[in-house]
Amino acid sequence: MMNHLNGERLMYDRELRNPSACGITGVMNQKGEVFSGEVILNSICCMLERGNGLGSGFAGYGIYPDFKDYWCFHIMYDKETAKDIVEDYLENLFIIVHSEPIPVKKIGVLGEIPLLWRYFLSFKGEEESEEFIVHTVMRVNREIEGAYVFSSGKNMGIFKGVGSPDAIGEFFRVSEYKGYIWLAHNRFPTNTPGWWGGAHPFGLLDWALVHNGEISSYGVNKRYLESFGYYCTLSTDTEVMAYLFDLLVRKHGLDFGIVAKILSAPFWSQIEKFEDEREKAFLKTLRIIYGPALVNGPFAIIVANNKYMVGLNDRTKLRPLVAAKNGDFIYIASEESAIRIISRNLEEVWMPRAGEPVIGKVVM
Repeated sequence: MMNHLNGERLMYDRELRNPSACGITGVMNQKGEVFSGEVILNSICCMLERGNGLGSGFAGYGIYPDFKDYWCFHIMYDKETAKDIVEDYLENLFIIVHSEPIPVKKIGVLGEIPLLWRYFLSFKGEEESEEFIVHTVMRVNREIEGAYVFSSGKNMGIFKGVGSPDAIGEFFRVSEYKGYIWLAHNRFPTNTPGWWGGAHPFGLLDWALVHNGEISSYGVNKRYLESFGYYCTLSTDTEVMAYLFDLLVRKHGLDFGIVAKILSAPFWSQIEKFEDEREKAFLKTLRIIYGPALVNGPFAIIVANNKYMVGLNDRTKLRPLVAAKNGDFIYIASEESAIRIISRNLEEVWMPRAGEPVIGKVVM
């Protein structure tokens, strides 16, 4: 497969390695008021130099008001036969309320493009199960060759592919959607490949996550997640982060402050310096119970679901992350410039400390 960037032909495959960069940005309206995807597009395109054209993507919340009560699967197919198999599988499990190709604009710089389809689904029985959605996504991605579910929430969607953010945004017509939370990513792959399924954001249910950095604990995290029924199939280390948030927040019922202390845990030497014995004991307990969920390596992430947007750094802050507020809006990005280009009169700007989460909540 080939990609075209600034008139040059750029070869890529799933074994390609490159040095690190990446740009991430997120915008939330805390009152749940929707705004154009043009906003997040302008923000991420302020950081074009942080990527190399091998992946970009967007996630929007509130973008499907006419189908807000239905699960929406965005699926990419390498071949038509995979599409036939998946559709037969989905028809056995769900009522397919509506299905269609994901609307795109044909542009000449993206090279070979997979089939991109979206399905709005309801359960055949009265009782819905998030766990059943997770099981379905995992089974499709593991067992049906050439098919990848890359978005599976309600009233939200992920749009991603191989290309620069301006090209991917134009291709998916991001500016034509309106949402109350938007995330975006500009990729510079490191140890993992540049391919359509491996672009960010990564999602499961209504989670979407973008990441700058490397996860050196990927093997440990992956095996830990497999014990809970999560399987990594997209050849990118970031995939574990999306599943860890689903496990810790949705299944284990932990709040984001505690999750930050698990994923970006203090060093043992730091814990020993705490004077409060109860806090010291609590942090030790988290490290013992959730040791395999600790994420090592340099990282900055933004993760969202339908109520929250959260930013988090690694425990030594080896990747940049800036946060800001203005009225009902919260912004998180790799660079302050990516925030100021869309909101020039900010009320507050800060750089969160290592392991300190930035938590924004929608109150409708």
